[in-house]
Amino acid sequence: MSRILVLNSGSSSVKYRLYDGDQVLDKGTVERIGEPGGGPADHEAAVRDILDRLDLDGLAGVGHRVVHGGRRFSSPVRIDDAVVTAIEELVPLAPLHNPVNLAGIRVAREALPDTPQVAVFDTAFHHTLPEAAATYAIDRATADRYDIRRYGFHGTSHAYVSRRAAELLDRPYAELNTITLHLGNGASACAVRGGRSVATSMGMSPLEGLVMGTRSGDLDPTVIFHLRREGRMDVDEIDDLLNHRSGLLGLTGVNDMREVLARRDAGDPDATLAFDVYCRRITGYVGAYYALLGRVDAIAFTAGVGEHAAAVRAASLAGLDRLGIAVDPTRNDGTGDRVVSPAGAEVAVLVVGTDEEREIARETRDVLAA
Repeated sequence: MSRILVLNSGSSSVKYRLYDGDQVLDKGTVERIGEPGGGPADHEAAVRDILDRLDLDGLAGVGHRVVHGGRRFSSPVRIDDAVVTAIEELVPLAPLHNPVNLAGIRVAREALPDTPQVAVFDTAFHHTLPEAAATYAIDRATADRYDIRRYGFHGTSHAYVSRRAAELLDRPYAELNTITLHLGNGASACAVRGGRSVATSMGMSPLEGLVMGTRSGDLDPTVIFHLRREGRMDVDEIDDLLNHRSGLLGLTGVNDMREVLARRDAGDPDATLAFDVYCRRITGYVGAYYALLGRVDAIAFTAGVGEHAAAVRAASLAGLDRLGIAVDPTRNDGTGDRVVSPAGAEVAVLVVGTDEEREIARETRDVLAA
């Protein structure tokens, strides 16, 4: 049961990893799916290309990332027709992601009919949220009817990073309180108490929470009403604005933090403001989650921005010294998984490279071994 293929489908890409135990035998990313002059025509074609190029002899199983598991899926599951139907029924909650996840599942099941397939849900790690954290303060009947609640996302990343933080600190995972900050083009924060998610910034969809590459994050809902009434924008236009034309892109014209930092260093006022808005939002979540946890042992930065933007890490935690939180400038400029807080700091600040595919492989093996 050692050889596991992981398929991680995003809105315009598919990452794949072929593992033999902990060893990566093959890996890659198919990008620009469906784009003119780009990659394959669609996700089904992309997955077929991946399966055709890999040596899959002795494959024990396939692990699929599925973004939204709704209320139904609180853990990974073996895929059968009923599971596929349930994931299809959840498409309204994740219209950009669940369909492409399903495309990979369909192709893999057709090509490998005798190989077990497992769905690993982004939302599953957050099923431990207390009801007070998952419940929005709207009419209960309406919320129940339309499945409106906080689900949370990036669960595989938050699970992997919080566990890896415990390893780096040589602390029991079940005793560690950690704030994990997944900062990439998508971004989210999570408060993890003893291996259980108790608060997270993304909500019913990945739009809520931190400022992201193209998403606004937290926003007064009245903005939506105002754009509809005064701007005469329809729902799809507003959806596109908040998901695809906001965040760093909306503030600066680019969604790459590296470009934002370069412009900020050159004195660009728009980039400077975007950086400040981005980091201020993170600071607020760190403070809020500190209060919710009561005791914080570690703060872990991960994903593209979290792992590589030293300036973001420093600015996001600036001024929190009285909470025992600080960043050492010399350590912060290093590379790899490491502690970047000063020696003896009350709260360890870490940089941890995320590995969602490895987490999916681990959870897939656990399901197949059960």
